[in-house]
Amino acid sequence: MEDKLTDRIYTARIGDITFKKIVSCGPKTPIFEAAIKMAEQKTSCLFIKDELQGYLGFVTDITLRDEVIAKQLSASLPIETVMDKNIVSITPDAYVYEAILMMFSKKSRYLLINDHGNYVGFLSRNRLLSEQAESPLVFIQSVKSAVNTNDLKLKWQKVPHIVAQLLNRGVHAKIVNEVVTTIADTISFKIIEEVIAKLGPPPAKFVFMVLGSEGRKELSLKTDQDNAIIYEDTPEDKRAAVRTYFLDLATQVSDKLNHVGFVYCDGDYMATNPNWTHSLSHWKYNYKNWIEEALPEAAVKFAAFFDCRAIYGDLSIMESLRSFVDEELQKPIEKFYVYLAKNALLYEPPLTYFRNIRTQKIHKKEVFDIKTAMTPIVDLARVYALQNRIFQKENTGERLKALKELGIFTEQQFNELSQSYYYLMGLRLKHQANLIINHQSVPNNFIEIDTLSKIEKVTLVEIFKIILNFQSGIRMKFTNTLG
Repeated sequence: MEDKLTDRIYTARIGDITFKKIVSCGPKTPIFEAAIKMAEQKTSCLFIKDELQGYLGFVTDITLRDEVIAKQLSASLPIETVMDKNIVSITPDAYVYEAILMMFSKKSRYLLINDHGNYVGFLSRNRLLSEQAESPLVFIQSVKSAVNTNDLKLKWQKVPHIVAQLLNRGVHAKIVNEVVTTIADTISFKIIEEVIAKLGPPPAKFVFMVLGSEGRKELSLKTDQDNAIIYEDTPEDKRAAVRTYFLDLATQVSDKLNHVGFVYCDGDYMATNPNWTHSLSHWKYNYKNWIEEALPEAAVKFAAFFDCRAIYGDLSIMESLRSFVDEELQKPIEKFYVYLAKNALLYEPPLTYFRNIRTQKIHKKEVFDIKTAMTPIVDLARVYALQNRIFQKENTGERLKALKELGIFTEQQFNELSQSYYYLMGLRLKHQANLIINHQSVPNNFIEIDTLSKIEKVTLVEIFKIILNFQSGIRMKFTNTLG
């Protein structure tokens, strides 16, 4: 019975829950009048609504305590001076799990329900979580409450059990990815906050971004650090001090992440590398060079940094960089796409000439590398997303869906690629969780062929055939050759 209750979070939709009534006032309403309204309506959250612009923000009991009473502000000031502008909305047909993950990622405690343009109510994060008391998603709230790095390390060690629990219940690999990524983001956010509290306020606006699989929200349990820092352009006399601060921040954050279990990156794609911590103008220069050089190694770097996502700091810096890259990609750069396409053809699915799974021997066991087997789908989706300048879709599944909606892929092609990708992801996560939980081993990507059932082997062969067919298509489209 308990399992059915906890599973409901992955099938229940927002529309299945009773919403709270929206209580609102205008932006110029005096603070004391807003407080009276909250008391009369018995609500702890009051939304600020402008008749022309819609909802502008909200205030809560905590807002009044921290921003008005604690700061001794005049209660006659307009409510807009203390409102939180982080308005987040969702449709009634969205899943409950999506709503909870969205609220964590956007750092919002309240969610407006938008039904075809009409705001029909709101929900609090606590309300959603309390309804799902046994859900692994509640675990994210406990991560937010962790008191130090050792506490965060203990939390991360519980994640393989959560992954195994979800997969055993048949929860889709995409959802499991999102849960793992949200936990990882929350840990990173806590660590960055902790380091900033120690170093003092940053000397300039900045954004801490994650790259690669974490940037795509596709984390597995074999995790290393892929991150970078962009800070705003500063006057020349301050540049050295600003740069020193952010490299120091990067080093301390990286050391703490490593302690928790996110190991240092072998390829040094980390903010601790002076090449990956720079000003916004320098980052624009980097991207411009990678595109114009159109060299194989530049294409690899661009691919890694295209899969970037901000997890802390000023999002406008990231938006400025994205707009710049968007403009650069509209120039005639056929050679650049050819190298990106060749990059997507580097890894071939492990199929023999006779359509059996090709293996390699490791410690006398026949294995295949599932990460390498998945890579062509990730690369394929990225190349097409780049060519069609799809920036807002971060993960492979979302990119494939957007490409289908643009008519680049047919419904059948989308289904084949998407189902193949998440089948492989599910197998990969299950394998890694099993190594950690049952063998106390370091997770890897090498799956023993003898541990697979006959059905799994047949499915994998079919998936690898699908990937080979799509690679042939990309070879024809971008390189005009079958060689």
